[in-house]
Amino acid sequence: MVNPINVIIADNQYLITTSLKTIFQDEKLYLVNEVATNKNDLLKALETKLASILIVDFAQIDFDNLSDLKKIKKEYPCLSILVLTNSVSKNELIELNNIGIYNIIFKTADKDEIYSALEATTKGKKYYSEDILEMLFELNDRRNMPNETDKQLTCSEIEIVRLIADGYTTKEIALRKHISFHTVMSHRKNIFRKLGVNSVSELVMHAVKAGMIDSIEYNI
Repeated sequence: MVNPINVIIADNQYLITTSLKTIFQDEKLYLVNEVATNKNDLLKALETKLASILIVDFAQIDFDNLSDLKKIKKEYPCLSILVLTNSVSKNELIELNNIGIYNIIFKTADKDEIYSALEATTKGKKYYSEDILEMLFELNDRRNMPNETDKQLTCSEIEIVRLIADGYTTKEIALRKHISFHTVMSHRKNIFRKLGVNSVSELVMHAVKAGMIDSIEYNI
């Protein structure tokens, strides 16, 4: 039997913390070691409890600002952080990405999305709710002037290009986007045909040059 992954939850919303604990108890994949409702309790929990993942709503904890999360990430480099929040502004999203936090979902997420986000977090992969992805794309598009290559691809195709560049397999992309494996394969073929590339490495290089992605990926 696989040992559960230890989790600390930092949130002062009772319904959220109780719901998460119930979900994890049912599946037994994750074990909640501590629920912290304020910054002091969170810092104590991080010092005394063994945890691999921190699920945090920075808006519900009495952080001075997001630099508190930056300090936690620096002090506990092996700790994976998933932000689970009601809302996030564009400025907050930029700051979170600059800190190195690339796993952010809304509290409207269903059980499957929560588990998908947690799985990505434990594997060191990025995971964003769809609305947050749209926000990231908008920020990237605002920074990068559109060119003819961008216009050739649909929004869904550009998203798949970014996921491919981020190391996701076809199966993982299908699960993440809730579409079939064959649909993703179809998108891949269309993307390769439109861009005139023959391999993932050529695709990534083309995407970087075209401004669809960059060397620091979603670091806006």
